[in-house]
Amino acid sequence: MAEAAMSPDEASHGHRKEGFWALTIGSVGVVFGDIGTSPLYAMRVALEAAPSGGAAGEAAVLGVVSLITWALLLIVTVKYVVFLLRADNKGEGGTLALMALAQRAIGHRSPWVFVLGLIGAALFYGDGVLTPAVSVMSAVEGLERAPGVGAALHPFITPIAIAILLALFLVQSRGTASVGRFFGPITVVWFLTLGALGVLHIADDLSIVRGLSPHYGLMFIADNGFLGLIILGGVFLAVTGAEALYADMGHFGKGPLRAAWGFLVLPCLLLNYFGQGAMVLAHPETRVSPFFEMIPEFAFWPVLLLATAATIIASQAVITGAFSVTQQAVQLGLFPRIEIKRTSETQAGQIFVPQVNNALLVGVLVLIFMFRNSTNLAAAYGIAVTGAMLVDTALFYVIIRYFWKRPMWQAVGAAVAFGSIDVIFVGANLLKIPQGAWAPLVLGAALVMVMWTWTRGTQILAEKTRRDSVPMAELSEILRARGPHRVPGTAVFLTSDPEMAPVALMHNLKHNKILHEKNIILSVEAAEIPRVKDQDRVRIEPIDDDFKKVVVSYGFMESPNIPKALSLCRKMGLKFDIMATSFFLGRRSVVPSAQSGMPMWQDKIFIFLMKNAANPTDFYKIPPGRVVELGTQVTV
Repeated sequence: MAEAAMSPDEASHGHRKEGFWALTIGSVGVVFGDIGTSPLYAMRVALEAAPSGGAAGEAAVLGVVSLITWALLLIVTVKYVVFLLRADNKGEGGTLALMALAQRAIGHRSPWVFVLGLIGAALFYGDGVLTPAVSVMSAVEGLERAPGVGAALHPFITPIAIAILLALFLVQSRGTASVGRFFGPITVVWFLTLGALGVLHIADDLSIVRGLSPHYGLMFIADNGFLGLIILGGVFLAVTGAEALYADMGHFGKGPLRAAWGFLVLPCLLLNYFGQGAMVLAHPETRVSPFFEMIPEFAFWPVLLLATAATIIASQAVITGAFSVTQQAVQLGLFPRIEIKRTSETQAGQIFVPQVNNALLVGVLVLIFMFRNSTNLAAAYGIAVTGAMLVDTALFYVIIRYFWKRPMWQAVGAAVAFGSIDVIFVGANLLKIPQGAWAPLVLGAALVMVMWTWTRGTQILAEKTRRDSVPMAELSEILRARGPHRVPGTAVFLTSDPEMAPVALMHNLKHNKILHEKNIILSVEAAEIPRVKDQDRVRIEPIDDDFKKVVVSYGFMESPNIPKALSLCRKMGLKFDIMATSFFLGRRSVVPSAQSGMPMWQDKIFIFLMKNAANPTDFYKIPPGRVVELGTQVTV
């Protein structure tokens, strides 16, 4: 029978439906890769410290399965999927997006909200270094369980892991667009495999279903005291990657993320953890490596290859996330200008940051040589993620109270409910400082210091420049009374403070004694939203017949492009030929000063950051043949 023709409304609905499920599958690869590799090591690490044998061993298995189940339900499902996905900054998520939204909600730049954003961003980088190391290492260690050849392959585990990670970081410069198309389907197969392995073993001891009750988890912690807290640190590894849900909201949207979590990711994870628990109850000797013991011998190699692919995908998602956070941090003024390369002509999110890629690679290799195996790496892993989650909770309080304008009791209630869980897990992971949790804390502290130094240094420099500069209105009066020699063309003077005469303009007048026919005082403004619409991109304010003030706004997810922005000026009546335009940049040579407002050592760090910042010509996409740089020396 011939099919009836679809109405336009039906066709439109079908396209939306197809797009929704395509986004859902895509999100499985990008967003859930990290949490999807947790079954490789979470149960093993949690059970390592737990009692074994007899009634105590049974209580430990039930307690760990119960704790993992309720961590997935309360932290990931309730906190992130139900609540935090609603706190979006024009569709974007992540700690810095949340910080910008909180600042906007309050109406001014709150110091403690700003500091929370710094800490959250710094901890994300700690996660970015640890995830590739612990994920890839845990998968490659499965070779030790390979039927018949495991013992012979043991010496090659670390070299193989290093080779995989080197290849992963080296291909970043080529972009991830082509590889990304395969991420979703491969990770879907991985989650279905996790679920199938769980179903295969739940029947080993059906009493494992008791782990659905929170009673067993709570009693296990109460009965074990200090040891229970240590085991909680291992349990938390089951939810690492949950913050990626919020950070990648802008790429996929809330609906696809919620669908992927509810219909695929959560059920498959729970089935796998319950399967591991049932197998350990029936065969206590398998607790040494429960995941790989689950795999039937005939399927071992395909599952091992699939696990390795899943860990590479999880690592890829964290690396590209670090690139996005860096772009946001630069736009929000937390980092100096950094070279950011686009690897796709059509996808705005496809970027490559060479300095960050190299730093992550060095960090990952250092961690592998320091900790040697995934168990030791896992000890260092949780603290970065728990800290980032606690920061999200604190910022979420601001959103509830000031952005959603809810009563104080609701904001405090939500913060206490989620924060108490976060604090317990932070405390559990702090106990692992001697075993390696110090590593992400040291890295995070160093990054907070760098971001704070850059932010404070730029503020001091701006204040000093403003004190030593002449207001544009005053300069306009001086030039009207005593005009310099005029030359044809347009001059664009880049400045961070459009109210004051740019240093390059003052040097041009002082030394060259000329003024162009048209002069534009141009400043770039960072908006606290992800992207700025073209109609809001440029603001033009006439100063007088000689000068126009132009303010160009960019969101924290955008890369500046000054020529493209200036082309919008023509539509607004400010016409000039870009190839007959000179761009004047002031290059400041900064020297340290004991009276700057920062300690001398911090001055030196700021100067180092300034010297290594990306060239503004490249960063702002200005034609290099049209740039004139005029230098001056200042102290900080």
